[in-house]
Amino acid sequence: MTTVDLGPVRTARQVPYFLPALIAVVVMAVVTVTRSSEFIDGGWKLVLVYASPLVLLAMAQTPVVLSGGGGLDLSVGPGAGLVSVVLAAGLIANDISVAWIVILAALAVGAAIGALNGTLVAIVRIPPIIATLATYLVFAGIATQVLSSPTGYLPAWMSWFTDVDGVVPNILWVILGVGGAWWLLSRTAYWRNLRMVGSNDRAAYTAGVPVTAVRFTAYVLTGAMVGISGLVLTAVLGGADAKVGPTYTLLAIAAVALGGISLAGGRGGLLGAACGAALLFLIQNYLTLTEASSFVLQAAYGVVLVVAIVINGAWDRKRKSS
Repeated sequence: MTTVDLGPVRTARQVPYFLPALIAVVVMAVVTVTRSSEFIDGGWKLVLVYASPLVLLAMAQTPVVLSGGGGLDLSVGPGAGLVSVVLAAGLIANDISVAWIVILAALAVGAAIGALNGTLVAIVRIPPIIATLATYLVFAGIATQVLSSPTGYLPAWMSWFTDVDGVVPNILWVILGVGGAWWLLSRTAYWRNLRMVGSNDRAAYTAGVPVTAVRFTAYVLTGAMVGISGLVLTAVLGGADAKVGPTYTLLAIAAVALGGISLAGGRGGLLGAACGAALLFLIQNYLTLTEASSFVLQAAYGVVLVVAIVINGAWDRKRKSS
């Protein structure tokens, strides 16, 4: 009997989707250390704090991308900016600054943002890129209308998010908390259904999976994480600025592609998104250390995004053909 060696194919299938991004993060961290020894002496803590909004927004992008159907949320940046504006200009500025109220408000506004996007995409059936581009403009416009100029007053408890005096920065616990909640979700039937819908929604529908509900829930999950991102963004900025949020949108998408998450849906997770975001921020940090111009930085982002999408697509095709 003739046997076929499937070793390389099996190896390709078994490589964790996030591994290339994780290796790249380690390599980039080593390169950064060679440029600045302060990075290893504690500078990495500040880098993580400033990178945290991007890391969380990349993680937030993940559920909708996994849901397939061209799932992509262009509104995550303006959504986080709107949450930040609501907290800083709507609650905190009016002396409503109790921790649990502010946190619940962030989650509620974020979930409402996700529910709106989910309704447009999953129920009304508007293509995700069109629906979320529309809400991108709406959220950015509302945020600018509510807060025309930056504000900088925050309650004392919010400084906890940016505290780096411990062994690890406090913001790491927030990121791990989101990751832990996602890990628990991955042990439920919803995770299996999400991957099925993302991989092949027609087959999932035939198998009895409620495709519309699964996709709608993915957008709500994304919205809830956008709410957390907006809360953290407020703490990192030391206030709110309506113009900052939108700048994170394309970077969050690039981070997802860099993290090995299939843009076609059905494969990936938050770890890959976090690694992709960390890699992007480390590249930015290194270019800043080398005193590169803002033009070079933007060009680098563009090149990284194109390379990430090309590699992501090629890897998907290889896995499907094997």
